[in-house]
Amino acid sequence: MRIHYSAEKNVQILIALLKAHKIRKVIASPGSTNICFVASVQNDPFFEIYSCVDERSAAYMACGIAAESGEPVVLSCTGATASRNYIPGLTEAFYRKLSVIAVTSTRSVAEIGQNIPQVMDRTNPLNDIAKISVYLPDVNTKDNEWECNLNVNRALLEANRHGGGPVHINLMTKYTEDFSVKELPKQRVIRRFTYGQSLPELSKGKIGIFIGSCKKWADALTKAVDLFCERTNAVVLYDPTSNYTGKYGIMANMVMNQHGSGNELRGFDLLIHFGDMSGAYTQLSPQTVWRIHPDGEIRDTFKKLTAIFEMNELDFFTKYNEINANEPQNISLYESYKTAYDCLYSKLEEVIEDIPFSNAWIAAKTAALLPENAVLHLAILNSLRSWSFVDIPGSVRAYSNVGGFGIDGCTSSMIGASLVSKDKIFFLVTGDLAFFYDLNSLGNRHIGNNIRILLINNGIGAEFKLKQTLSIRAGMGDDTDTYVAAAGHFGRQSPKLIKHYAQDLGFEYLCASDKTEYLSLLKKFTDPVISDKPMLFEVFVRSEDDVNALIAFKSLQTDMKYELKQSVKQMIGGQAVQKLKKVLKK
Repeated sequence: MRIHYSAEKNVQILIALLKAHKIRKVIASPGSTNICFVASVQNDPFFEIYSCVDERSAAYMACGIAAESGEPVVLSCTGATASRNYIPGLTEAFYRKLSVIAVTSTRSVAEIGQNIPQVMDRTNPLNDIAKISVYLPDVNTKDNEWECNLNVNRALLEANRHGGGPVHINLMTKYTEDFSVKELPKQRVIRRFTYGQSLPELSKGKIGIFIGSCKKWADALTKAVDLFCERTNAVVLYDPTSNYTGKYGIMANMVMNQHGSGNELRGFDLLIHFGDMSGAYTQLSPQTVWRIHPDGEIRDTFKKLTAIFEMNELDFFTKYNEINANEPQNISLYESYKTAYDCLYSKLEEVIEDIPFSNAWIAAKTAALLPENAVLHLAILNSLRSWSFVDIPGSVRAYSNVGGFGIDGCTSSMIGASLVSKDKIFFLVTGDLAFFYDLNSLGNRHIGNNIRILLINNGIGAEFKLKQTLSIRAGMGDDTDTYVAAAGHFGRQSPKLIKHYAQDLGFEYLCASDKTEYLSLLKKFTDPVISDKPMLFEVFVRSEDDVNALIAFKSLQTDMKYELKQSVKQMIGGQAVQKLKKVLKK
């Protein structure tokens, strides 16, 4: 029998993943909008297909099949009101936790409301007819392909999760007439594992553990992660907000974000990812990613996720430590990364005095002096980025508002935290845009004497002047200052504006404009004894120095070929580089 599939790539991805997840049963209702899907599966012997003219009846049939067989059932319908007729049956499936997968074929969402026949809005389904609703766009780019793969995996896994239930897949079609595709594309399959299930074998290759933002760790988890590293020869990669204090960790950005370095250190056969969002923008190149989190949600940060472990981290590492109990201790991978880190840190110490007065320089000079058991809050984004290159003392916990990832609220968050533990000193490192955004919080009457604010005032959003920023890559240069980087606000680095405001509110005000002044006040600012006033230390730096300092931190390990490429880009512009690449390919 001839088996050919539609040339529409999103259809191919859907079918390939249905087969990979062993979902065979399909109920097809007649129509033209869904022809690319139906005509692609009808001759594939893998599928068990039934026909039903009435979509309302089809959905109830799916309930019956799912209940009796214990298997997921796929529904397929055309455009217009067809999908509306699924609602009663999907509602039944929702409350009975039956695994029904409603695939509604649709034209472009841009056509909704344009008086085009048979174009219905399915973007917001009722909350009790589908556990989740995903959209499969037309595939024109690698990102489109990744989106389709991710969304199909999400939907199919959700159909069987927590007892099961209906899910919705909105499949775009262009009515492609080409059905000449003989083989489905290989697709990444994401699996979900829960505690008590048989767990997959660990990779025999290079294993890294990347930790995003975490709350305070239990000692048992730290010990379990360290034991895992010893038994599997793994290394931990962390940022300041991870709050990891174990034996086998490396500050990731110092090693991974060096300009011109290859993938030898960034590459991993398996990367185990836990914690929440990281603001470090760590560059990693894993082949496969496993994520551990009690929420069990798919977070495909590195676009290589193959397994999600819906369990707490301690259970995960305890289980694999038991599996690998007879393995001899091996920490050679950690030692190689520690050597690389130490080498880079030595280079930093050699050049630190040549690095301009900046947020990054201040981080290097200040981090180790933070008092024991202090709490550090880092503002989005230049402060967080700069401090992600330096280690802080193990007893110091670090936080940043990486959830919403906005510059607003960092001061308020730190003040709120300081009210809970009044015996600890709370530090905030912030830039001027983030600080002024949340300025009103300094007037809160509950502020205690245990807060210390380090304000890096460069008079601009220096983050938007970095080389990787679109405006710079596009060749805007100083034109970036006008609107993108918002130069000139808040008194143009006024030496009196914050001084008077802070003092009038009862703060002790410190100020520095160069390295000597800063170092002369640093001991006072980091004094472990809570003073009789809250403290605000305003430091004036040049925006260009903030940018150049970060470049210096990323250039401790340089590669001449890389530097040459960057110079060419700066000279001729990013668009010209792309045109040149196209010419060379011809």
